[in-house]
Amino acid sequence: MRRQAGFTIVEVLIVVVIIGVLAALILPSVKANAVRVKMSEAILAFAPCKNAVNEVYQGGGDVPADGVWGCEVDKNATQYVDQVKVDSMGKITISLQGFGDLRINTHDLTLQPLDNTGSVPSGNGAPLRGWRCGSVVDGTDVPVQFLPNTCRG
Repeated sequence: MRRQAGFTIVEVLIVVVIIGVLAALILPSVKANAVRVKMSEAILAFAPCKNAVNEVYQGGGDVPADGVWGCEVDKNATQYVDQVKVDSMGKITISLQGFGDLRINTHDLTLQPLDNTGSVPSGNGAPLRGWRCGSVVDGTDVPVQFLPNTCRG
């Protein structure tokens, strides 16, 4: 009696279908997580300007005009950040680059200071209560699913 070794075509097809289904379910979440990691690195670009804005507001001084806070970068700030801008009320805007995804490249991410009442500070040295990150109201146009949980408005 002769025995055949190997798999039947049906068994091979079942394995291929299972791998295909798993890939279809897992790959989009892997890509989204990779973008979130890059976005977290881009959020680090907020740190110098965030400190500068905090110092001005906590010190009770007058706020500088647009673009003269001393922490702005005009071009190619990091691998994922093209430029960093700060407006006269302390709102920090970073322009993104290098993600390899047109839903994110050339878009803006914002970080807005908030006073004790939870609104945008008036600019007269009021103490800051916190920051609002990634809000559409402030000008962020990056899709929410690509923002880290700590930066979703």
